[in-house]
Amino acid sequence: MTQSLKKWLKYNLAHTQTRLVLILTISVFLIILAVSLTSYYTSKSVLQEELSEPQRQMLQLNMNVIDDAIKESDKAAIQVALNANIYKFLTSEVQNSYGNISDIYQLLSTLIGNSKYIKSIYVYDMTKGSFIAIPQGYSSNKLNFDDSDWINVVDEFGDGMTVIKKRQVPEGAGRKGSEVTLFRKIMIQGQFKGIVTVNLKDEELFAKLNPPVLNNLNRMRYIIDEHDEILYAVSNYDFDQESIRQALAQLREDGSSDITHQNRKLLVNQLVSPVTGWKYVSIVVQDSLLAKSKKVRNVVLTVSVAALALGCATIFYINAAAFRPARRLMQLFSNYDRKSMNPEGIDLEKLAGELLSNHAHLSQLVRETMSEASSKLLYDMYTGNLTGKRDIEEKWHRYFGEWSSEPVTVAVISIDRYEDWSRKYTGDDQSLLKFAMANIVAELFEQRWRVVCADFGKDKMAILLQPLEAGIVLERKLEEAIEVVSRLLKFSVSVGVSTPQTEVARLRQAMLEAENALNYRLYQGYGQVIPFHEVSGHEVRETVVDEGKLEELSQLIESGDETGSLEAVERLISDVRSQYGYPSAALTFLRAVLERIEQLWQADDECAEGSAVERYDTFHLGDIQEDLCKRVQPLVQRFHKLIQSKDFITCHRMIDYMKQHLSETIGIPEIADDVGISSSLASQIFKQETGETIYNYLTRLRLERAADLLLKTENKISDIAVMVGYQHENSFIRSFRKFKNITPGKYRDMMRTRTDAMLE
Repeated sequence: MTQSLKKWLKYNLAHTQTRLVLILTISVFLIILAVSLTSYYTSKSVLQEELSEPQRQMLQLNMNVIDDAIKESDKAAIQVALNANIYKFLTSEVQNSYGNISDIYQLLSTLIGNSKYIKSIYVYDMTKGSFIAIPQGYSSNKLNFDDSDWINVVDEFGDGMTVIKKRQVPEGAGRKGSEVTLFRKIMIQGQFKGIVTVNLKDEELFAKLNPPVLNNLNRMRYIIDEHDEILYAVSNYDFDQESIRQALAQLREDGSSDITHQNRKLLVNQLVSPVTGWKYVSIVVQDSLLAKSKKVRNVVLTVSVAALALGCATIFYINAAAFRPARRLMQLFSNYDRKSMNPEGIDLEKLAGELLSNHAHLSQLVRETMSEASSKLLYDMYTGNLTGKRDIEEKWHRYFGEWSSEPVTVAVISIDRYEDWSRKYTGDDQSLLKFAMANIVAELFEQRWRVVCADFGKDKMAILLQPLEAGIVLERKLEEAIEVVSRLLKFSVSVGVSTPQTEVARLRQAMLEAENALNYRLYQGYGQVIPFHEVSGHEVRETVVDEGKLEELSQLIESGDETGSLEAVERLISDVRSQYGYPSAALTFLRAVLERIEQLWQADDECAEGSAVERYDTFHLGDIQEDLCKRVQPLVQRFHKLIQSKDFITCHRMIDYMKQHLSETIGIPEIADDVGISSSLASQIFKQETGETIYNYLTRLRLERAADLLLKTENKISDIAVMVGYQHENSFIRSFRKFKNITPGKYRDMMRTRTDAMLE
């Protein structure tokens, strides 16, 4: 038995191939064994480097954002401290002057409205002990001011101008004050006279501090003030303050450290803000990650042993089967001169492996390039960048060589309520979700269809489809795709489908058909498949906006009639359903309604909730009605309150007087006399209620009346100038050009030409 084994070993080891496999097996075993022994420490070092730098970068970004917010708030405090009305407030014997208080209120309201970080602003007079604040108002002493416990901050300024600290807000003042507050001195003629207090919105200030989501990773972030007290903390793991102090005590000069506390490995990073002096600390528990490294080490060790066993098995297999033809060839050549032969031969296996690897790599590159080029061809045709029939056919045969001559269909997929969807997800998430949507559609269609997807930007994605067999119903498969996208991605889409096309040059026409069909989502609702042949019979009419209905809505809103305004919106939507069968015409009218509402917003920023540029072409008509009602309601309520005020009534009496005397050379004195107040008070009330000066408003009324006369009458321009209160024609022409950006004569010609074209 022993002699047979020795003979077998001697026989096999005499062959080069067997020796080669044995050497490679032992080499691989030793290499994997070495890797297993060093992987833990290498993984630990790499993990620390990979974790530490992103942590520091995130801390730096968060610190920069918070520092910028502090600087912005400090600029607001400086603007308050240097304001003339604040100087008057701090130096006047009588502080409750209505005019001065109103100007200060306007200043503080503007600063708060222009900053997303400022919650409220107080001004404290150290001499008289009085306060003026938004939103509390004026208080003559601290007993009447519900958030005055902070005034002992006077002793903390020293030689500095600002103090930023965390404080305890008294009960009952939570909606007005805040825990993080910036205090700034008010110096008058070198003397410390008052304090500007800027209360910051904690949730906005520290909104960016949340740590990134890492699976199985315990981490936290802290902000520590100059007194080593925790100012703000966010964590998914419970750390005590003793842990923080020990971690900070062991930090290296570069602000990072790898420490052990309570049998846990902690990776600590710290940055110090040059603006506030706050310490930004990040602590990450490494135990879970290092545990994986240990597991990797053990697994690799096991693999090394398995590799050795596999190598031994391979030797037996090669000897038994794979090397048999080689040995047979060697026997055949045994009668030839062995010295002339290369005993090692050519390594055909290595050469074949390299060729196959290169071929697979080149094939993958070709597939990716062809897919991108196919999508680019569709996009260029859609945008009109490629219109020549010869160019289109040449590129089609190049990129779609595998497609047959069967008809192709274009489907355009659009995300429903895209404006809401785009506000819900960030830019990266939007790209990822659209990529996922394209993959879902491609996977559903690839078994029985040829398919190419192209991103058309924003809410749209186009799909070019060609069936692999006859009798397949496209609409049913698209309905399935809509259902899968809604279930997996949690948002709905609608699809417009073109008619089948056999000519490549007509693909752009097919894209426009699919897009046109998609617009009927306005009437049919979300999650629908809309074929072009079902809607192609609708008549296309010129859009004419009914100014009378828009004016009716404006009057109801300005009159404060909430019920009437909402009913007017309902009537407008009903008119759209019955009179605007074509979506583009309906959307044009709806945008006109939205623009008219926005014009009313401009007089009062409190009611503004959006912009007329918001796209309604991805909305259903019912949601558009709901959106319009949501915009109209607060606006009506505001006008209702204004109508009740004395100043509002006075302002409208002045406007009525101006409208009745447009042809006369009236001015501010005549308007003020008519309502029985002084010119200065009239100007103040009018500016307060309308946001415009009396002169600008009167000029606008005159020029709007002039524009109407130019369009509806044949009067000379000089006569129209007199009719709207201008004694000289040249003055009228200059004012009209400044207001309309065009001369009166050209305006008359342009508007009449446009009206004639619409009537034709």
